[in-house]
Order: sequence, then structure tokens, then C-alpha cells
Amino acid sequence: MKKESGVAEQESAESKKAGQLEALLKGRAGERHAVILQDFPDPDAISCGFAYCRLAAHWGIEAEMLYGGRISHQENIAMVNLLNINVTLYDADEFPRGRYQGSVFLDGQGTTSCLTDRLEEAGVPVLIVVDHHAPQDRLQPLFSDIRPSVGACASIFVDYLQGGLLPLVSKAEHRNLATALMHGIISETGALIEAQAQDFTAAAYLQPFCDRELLNEILHQQRSHKVMEVISLALENRVIRSGYCISGVGYLRAADRDALPQAADFLLTEEMVHTVIVFGIVQGDREEIHGSLRTIRLTLSPDQFLKEALGKMASGSHYGGGKARAGGFEIPLGFLAGQDDPELSKLKWDTFNSKIQKKFFTKIGAEGV
Repeated sequence: MKKESGVAEQESAESKKAGQLEALLKGRAGERHAVILQDFPDPDAISCGFAYCRLAAHWGIEAEMLYGGRISHQENIAMVNLLNINVTLYDADEFPRGRYQGSVFLDGQGTTSCLTDRLEEAGVPVLIVVDHHAPQDRLQPLFSDIRPSVGACASIFVDYLQGGLLPLVSKAEHRNLATALMHGIISETGALIEAQAQDFTAAAYLQPFCDRELLNEILHQQRSHKVMEVISLALENRVIRSGYCISGVGYLRAADRDALPQAADFLLTEEMVHTVIVFGIVQGDREEIHGSLRTIRLTLSPDQFLKEALGKMASGSHYGGGKARAGGFEIPLGFLAGQDDPELSKLKWDTFNSKIQKKFFTKIGAEGV
């Protein structure tokens, strides 16, 4: 009975969120909001940003979707282009004071965006955080809706639409929005295999408004030659111990960063493997180690696993985090960042590759096996 009571209380609290968000938006007409996505936005984040921009416009608010890294996954590029989604790379060192009256963080809590500190320095208040990952405690928003039990953040936004903030109707702009949100749910839940009850409810609501032909075209983009090369490297370099597969793929251009999760997904199909970690040094404006974790082990929490294995940076933020079945990490190289001669580059990669593998093998108790 206690468990049923707890579930009922949670559902009651979540049902009030749409009303709370509506109350906040009603008092913000005429403002401009910065909608912050991860540095490397995925379909879930992009669809949520798209939904917030539509909601904001409905309440007389101008909203601009911003990210600080790159959109490189072939499906994400197709999604943005085919559904006419306006999302802007913001690469300036600072935000002009007064341009934005508030910031909104979706499918993230400020720890996966290089824009977080710049907004704080510009004095932009954090208005809204909506996410389905474990709480990060990085931001202090006026409105927060964090639901780790939901498979996709897009499902939370569908809950808002159903709650009356912007009921969908049969017109072109709503058709694109429904298609984006459906893609967000499908991609984030492994084609609904890992979906929770709320994700199925959201998908059922979206289904009559979706453009199936566009959705099918987005979902069936071919992998690039570079992605195939990274998958090949991940296969060649993988080390398997106790069901864990760990692979370092060396240096990557920022444009190819999304090959890491695709390689992890591919390696997870190998028999006797339940958890995969693929990582590499991503070279762009900043040089960082990026990694992706995928797992089918029900007892493994990617968020807890990565936080315990990699620890925290000096600021107190964790290097990694995640949700059910998936996670990621970013480790700045600091003083050691930058382009080097081939010999030094190889030495740097060998050092970081060995260090990261040791961190993970120590965590699973397989060091030296």
C-alpha cells in the first residue's frame, strides 16, 4: 500500500507541473529566453527545445535555441533540416548583458553545456530546468521538473501539451512539432524498447499528428564513412573483461563526435557483453576526452557508475552522468590540450587511454585480469 501511495503522490505532483509552468510563462510576455541544449544535442534535446519555443511563442515570449558544440549525427542534421527547426551555435566568448531575460535548460542541468558559465557571468537568471536524468544540483531555477523515471525528456513536454499549455491540432507547424517529439522519444528509448508508461502515453498522443514519411526519412539516414571508421577502430581496440567492453578510438574531429555513441551501440550487440564504453579525444575549439556508455545490465546505473569511476572536477561537477541504459562523460585536458607533433600526440593518447581504462577496470574489480 505504501508503494502505491508513493506512486500516486508522484503522479499528483507531476500533474501539477503543467499548471506551474503555465503560471510562470504567463508573467513573462515580451521577454527573450535562451534555451540551452547540450553542447552536442541529441534528438530528445532538440525536440524539447523546439517544443519550448512553440510554448513560449504561444505566451508572447521570444525563445532562441542555443548550443555550444556541434550537431553532427546524420539523423540530427536531417531532423533539424526536414522539420525546419531553428537552433543556433553560440560560439562567442560572452553573452551581451540584457539580451536575455532568462535561461531555460532542457534535457540537461547545465553540466553538459559550455554556455552555462557564460550565462551566469552575463547575469541571466535560470528560469526553467526540465530533464529526465538524475539530479545534478548545478542550477537553482524558478521552475524545475526532473523525472528520472521517464525514458525521454520529450515525454515530459508532451505531458505539458496534454495539460493544456498547447494542445496539438492538425496544422503544419504542429505536425512538425509532433514528429520531432516522436523522434525524440523513439531515439531516447531505443525504439520504445526501454520506454516507460509515460513514454507510451506520450507516443500515443502524438501519433495522429505525426508525419510518418518525414519520421521514416529521419530515422533511416545512412552512416557516414567516418562513423564506419570509428566503429571499425572501436572493434579493433576493444578490451572485454567480465562482460564489460571498453574501447578507446584515439583522436576525433568535433564533427565526428557523434560516432562515439553509435560505436557503443554497435559493440553492445556482441554476445557476452552487457556494458560498453567507447571514448576518444575530441579536437575542436577545446580538446576534451568524450565517452559514451551503453548497457543492457538492469542492475547497473550509468549515472552512478560513471560518477563513482571518474569522480569530480575542481568545480565540484562530475565528469560523467547518465540515465537508464546510457551515459556519457567529458574530461577537459586543460594544460595538456592542443595540437602536438605526432610523437607527442601518440604519447598523450597512450597515457590517457591507459588511465581511463584503469579507472573503469578498477571500478569493476577487473584490474590486472
